[in-house]
Amino acid sequence: MKNKNLKIVVLGGGESGFGAALLAKSQGLEVFLSDKGEIRDNYKQLLIKNKIEFEEGKHSEERILAADWVIKSPGIPKKADIITKINAKKIRLSSEIEFASAFTNAKIIAITGSNGKTTTTSLIYHILKQANLNVGLGGNIGTSFAKQVAEENFDYYVLEVSSFQLDDVQNFRPYISLLLNLSPDHLDQYNYNYEEYALAKFKIAENQENDNYFIYNKDDEMSQKLLKELDLKVRKIPFSLKEKFHEGGFIENGNVVVDFQDSFSMKIEDLSLVGNHNIANSLAASIAGKILKISNENIRNSLMTFQAVEHRLENVAEIDGVNFINDSKATNVNATYYALESMQRPTIWIVGGTDKGNDYTEIENLVKRKVKAIVCLGVDNQKIIDFFKDKKEQIYSTSRMEEAVKISKSLAQNGDTVLLSPCCASFDLFKNYEDRGNQFKKEVLKNHN
Repeated sequence: MKNKNLKIVVLGGGESGFGAALLAKSQGLEVFLSDKGEIRDNYKQLLIKNKIEFEEGKHSEERILAADWVIKSPGIPKKADIITKINAKKIRLSSEIEFASAFTNAKIIAITGSNGKTTTTSLIYHILKQANLNVGLGGNIGTSFAKQVAEENFDYYVLEVSSFQLDDVQNFRPYISLLLNLSPDHLDQYNYNYEEYALAKFKIAENQENDNYFIYNKDDEMSQKLLKELDLKVRKIPFSLKEKFHEGGFIENGNVVVDFQDSFSMKIEDLSLVGNHNIANSLAASIAGKILKISNENIRNSLMTFQAVEHRLENVAEIDGVNFINDSKATNVNATYYALESMQRPTIWIVGGTDKGNDYTEIENLVKRKVKAIVCLGVDNQKIIDFFKDKKEQIYSTSRMEEAVKISKSLAQNGDTVLLSPCCASFDLFKNYEDRGNQFKKEVLKNHN
């Protein structure tokens, strides 16, 4: 970054916004942060402490539109008025990951996909840490990437990246990128066009060259379709649960196998993560490990010792022979599909919340096969009740977590599972999916020593 006279404006004063502002300041750039809402007190104190100029409760348009480079937090909608004006003036508009990547020579491993991002990002980070590499974890998870570039000196970054962050990249070029899977999500931000959303995900690989790697899911139809249409220069390495490759990750005789340079394999039953989706995630992570020349022994140990991400198929407790699982992070139908698919026991399913245009036909057969009773938890449960009422006899409607868990406990017998996997956003009754998951855990463990 040669030009020290650049005027930087950061929109949004949360984790990624503060991180970007701190990095700009540390690089000696002129920086101003603007948040249309209120900035949380802890970030405000950090801005003051670091002498970063900011405003809240408004966007001073004249000041923002005088910027050379605007860094936008992923939570600000693309159609927001200020964004339209920035684009009209042709001011460079970037996400925090794009901005931060301009100031580091570290190798970046970037992970995207509709489901499994957090788990796979955390798993790859675990593999690299176990191999004693000097590595940071960031993006959509953990500490802001830009803040780490400003304050740390890592050789590697493992980043979870969303389509919203990828919308605003120009030169972002990871050493290894992973696209785990695609299913319709956040379509309200992409003109209700699935392909437009999928293409945003593929931006993770568009700047990669033939000395970089793109790990992709050969079983994913939309990924296959777009790979044929896009002219990606990167070296592509597939994984699949259905077919085998000379170079890639696959399943053979109850083992996960990666053939890349040499061969790695381990028994599926030794993986710490359960369910087919997690076998796929483990394959993708193992390929990344092999590319980085991490030893088979290290990869194997990491896959055996990894602890699942909180709120993602998290085992809460077994009480009187009933298993309680918190999958509050499943905010779309596809995520719940994976959860139900991995259930081995009769399941009481807690579902509901703010519907994002859900189509429940995708999980209809799984619900028929695996679910013993449905407990709806939301302000308005009618859509779920209407869809499943002819398919399941036992459907209950609740609007409090306490009530939902109480009913689930009364229905469950020794050998059953109670699964919170809501398919929906949490904002009707909870602050966020973490709050929903924490309340579930609290109610499950109440009166249990």
